[in-house]
Amino acid sequence: MKRFMRNFAFSALSVAIVSGCSLTDKSPQAQVDANPVITAPLASPPIAANKLTLKQIMADPDWMGIASQGAYWSDDGQSVYFSRQPSEAATAQLYQQQLTQTKAEAITVAKLHLADQRGGELNLAKDKKVYLYQGNVFIKDLVSGDIKQLTRQNDAIDGARFLNNGDVAYWQGNNVYRLHQDSGLIEQIAAILMSKAPKEVAEPETYIAKQQHRLIQFVAKEHHKAKERQASRKILSLQDPSFANKSWYLGDSEVVSELSLSPNGRYLLLSLVDKDYDWRSEHDIMPNYLGKDGYVDAVPARARVAEDNPPGERLVLLDLESHTKKDITIEGLTGFDQDVLASVKAENAKAKGETYQSQSQVRKVQLMQDWGWNQSAIQWNDAGTDLLVLLESVDNKDRWLARVDLNKGTLITEHRLHDDAWINYDYNQFGWVPDSDKFYYLSEESGFSQLYLKQVGKSSVALTQGKFVVDSLTLSKDGKHIYYRANNEHPGVYNVHRVKIANSQSEQLTNWKGTLDYSLSPDGQSLLLTASSLTTPNELYIQAIGGARTALTDDTSTEFKQYPWQAPKIVAVPSSHGAGVVHARVYLPEGYDATQADKYPAVIFNHGAGYLQNAHYGFSGYFREFMFHNLLAQQGYVVMDMDYRGSKGYGRDWRTAIYRNMGHPEVEDLKDGVAWMAKHVNVDANKVGTYGGSYGGFLTFMALFNEPELFQAGAALRPVTDWAHYNAGYTSNILNTPDDDPIAFERSSPIEHAQGLQKPLLIMSGVLDDNVFFQDSVRLVQRLIELEKPMFETAIYPVEPHGFKQPSSWLDEYRRIYRLFEQELKQ
Repeated sequence: MKRFMRNFAFSALSVAIVSGCSLTDKSPQAQVDANPVITAPLASPPIAANKLTLKQIMADPDWMGIASQGAYWSDDGQSVYFSRQPSEAATAQLYQQQLTQTKAEAITVAKLHLADQRGGELNLAKDKKVYLYQGNVFIKDLVSGDIKQLTRQNDAIDGARFLNNGDVAYWQGNNVYRLHQDSGLIEQIAAILMSKAPKEVAEPETYIAKQQHRLIQFVAKEHHKAKERQASRKILSLQDPSFANKSWYLGDSEVVSELSLSPNGRYLLLSLVDKDYDWRSEHDIMPNYLGKDGYVDAVPARARVAEDNPPGERLVLLDLESHTKKDITIEGLTGFDQDVLASVKAENAKAKGETYQSQSQVRKVQLMQDWGWNQSAIQWNDAGTDLLVLLESVDNKDRWLARVDLNKGTLITEHRLHDDAWINYDYNQFGWVPDSDKFYYLSEESGFSQLYLKQVGKSSVALTQGKFVVDSLTLSKDGKHIYYRANNEHPGVYNVHRVKIANSQSEQLTNWKGTLDYSLSPDGQSLLLTASSLTTPNELYIQAIGGARTALTDDTSTEFKQYPWQAPKIVAVPSSHGAGVVHARVYLPEGYDATQADKYPAVIFNHGAGYLQNAHYGFSGYFREFMFHNLLAQQGYVVMDMDYRGSKGYGRDWRTAIYRNMGHPEVEDLKDGVAWMAKHVNVDANKVGTYGGSYGGFLTFMALFNEPELFQAGAALRPVTDWAHYNAGYTSNILNTPDDDPIAFERSSPIEHAQGLQKPLLIMSGVLDDNVFFQDSVRLVQRLIELEKPMFETAIYPVEPHGFKQPSSWLDEYRRIYRLFEQELKQ
């Protein structure tokens, strides 16, 4: 789900997604059929001598191996850093592994400050790097390797960068400093005060005040002295070179959300937001019944979409040389006052017997809030003379890539991406091409995330084209290529490519049947890969551009590697609802026989998040579910895991198919899944159950409530029951807001359809879930009680958040799920 639902209970083994083929084999891998058609019975999976148990599957996942996480290149590109953290460890351990070695070296606490740090900023000559470590500023000479600490303080610094003249700038809170490399002087170049400017000494205005100054000599003298002191301070600040720049007083109604200093040190762009806005609810708390002191702890909770009202952001440009301020106006954004919700509001008004009159109104905008990137929505060119910002409308219908006119303080639309449904909160990377007036960006305007190049004020040129997804952009060191990841071979297979900016020619650099992430080495000659296959968790690999791939880590335990896991079949289920095909994973029972008279029971797993991809060729982030599905297959079940409409990796139309209608297209896809299993893998359509967590739990509800004959039983884990109670950041994309679009919320919320329940339902929730509140389940349970529905049971987990942590909780949860299916699908 969006910002608050992106993190599930994945272990270290599932953070990055990996692929399992020959470690140094350069030969082509087996081709992947993008839409496999079943022309013959599927083969029976291998039979495991040692059957899986729920206790083993749900145990502390360290038995699978301790994965290397957060891998990044050393500054010289000769080694790789990563961390490992056992499940019960309080902190992670940092390691460094030389490319020529087979074993990583643990970095001791005493040497952590000497380790290369991820990220940082390079100077123009690319021979020095400035970075933060433990909130302090450091500089590293990339030629000699010497490290110099520039600050040593307890209050953390927020960021740092090189200026074009070689000086270092850093910022802390609302203050910006400049460290002069020639003298070591630290100069405060900007002090942002979110308060009203102090009043100057005023002349008496009223009769009584004037009389006081005329008759009382002391009062008149003191007033005169105050005026002289004020004048003296002004003269000193202008003429005394030892004084810092004047402070900026920007009023007391806002706070700084983000700031960005230009590379030349002249400009400071600020994003301001209403100081009274708080994403937390003013009404609710989340009770922790097992507080450490024996009392019930009141934990603050987030606001609901029904009450949240994001105010948008305002941009301000400060010229630090002339000490002038420009409030950035948004009239330059194409469609800035368009009533994009007119049809939605008209439909809802008609339902209430009213009429809606559309009218222009200035829309609220904010810096783009991409949930996956690590860049800023503010991008300066290298000279600091041109500025791009990526903005989104709070109503989620528009994204603008705009230039800031630094002289006028206005916005100039370079690219507008409009979507009648919602703008994607992913695929938003952009940046300048060095030494040019061109920039690159990702856009879904074709229906799929593709890469574009644009010269300022000119038309865009597509650098990539096709019905596949492009993401993870990296500009080469020489600025001639852009590296990217794409699933052009199959929606579930990702590889690394690069495109030549000059002629739009792309070349594929990796050949991996699975999923992967990558990082380009500092010299641009090698790739650091984090990759997996269907049955192999993530490992790290090094591949020279145009060369062989070599394994860097071997984290997966021998016990896990030697077990004969069943690799799910990736199939394309034809849609009977005009959606093309639905990609899915299928696990077959041991000893599978397509012709046996006794048809198989089946289970459909519904992945969480909604906008997530799971029917791919990599190792699933749902590693416990992967093992559980193997267990179910050993017990005679067919298991299907579908990337229903709304899932990630299949383009814009697939993503937005659920707009204002959550839980309906997806259930249509589940119906097609059941029909496919009945036709192709000998499943008894009257013996199928379903389960899932979070969004998957929501779909379990919608299926059982609205299609009561589709499944014979269902289990909903940490489920959403009423979208009006979920967060605004995720929900308002898909359903707008309850005030604007109550039709969409009532159509999409399970609690509104609970009267349809006819089959056994298991509801399981964590009491400390600050994502999908425990209250969601409480409200639905009461609704089912009042509807006199006897066919549901509940289980609560007092210490668990949204992603369960304790093995005992996982075990209890899945024992109940397994027992439900055994009781209802095998009778």
